[in-house]
Amino acid sequence: MSTKIRLMRMGKIRTPFFRIVVTDSRKARNGLSIEEIGRYVPGQEPSIMEVNSERAQYWLGVGAQPTAAVEAIFKVTGDWQKFKGLPGTEGTLKFATPKPAKSIAYEAAVKQAMDEPKEGATTLKKKAQEKLAAKANPVVEEEVPAAVVADETPVVEAVVEETPAADAPVAEASAE
Repeated sequence: MSTKIRLMRMGKIRTPFFRIVVTDSRKARNGLSIEEIGRYVPGQEPSIMEVNSERAQYWLGVGAQPTAAVEAIFKVTGDWQKFKGLPGTEGTLKFATPKPAKSIAYEAAVKQAMDEPKEGATTLKKKAQEKLAAKANPVVEEEVPAAVVADETPVVEAVVEETPAADAPVAEASAE
């Protein structure tokens, strides 16, 4: 029986990922496999290539033939150089920078939101709360000097005279 190390295609139509499998050469591409020894995800930057090096060395040692694509993956990971005894066994595989945890980003955003003062209410509930707070705590006006109060009384009378009065005697009394 001739064994091959090849890629088994998985995933959606335009987002494939592959399993690196050892299978009988007469089986279909996605048919029954003997063992899965790794995976390859080309759609990310950099591509993800994970190979169980110990199992890959075993299958190469017992005579399994890798396809051209799998051989290229083995060269990047350094498994092909290990098998052939060539220099460069560390491979040229690039690793993505680890992303910070989402909880850390969330905590930073919450802290930033708490530090920045907001101008005005942003939601109806907050506006209603501000109105209730304003009614509960009325603004205390400063004391006005007596001279200013005396000056304002004629202005108030003028306003009363301009408004149409329902009762004529009340308007006459205010005019005196």
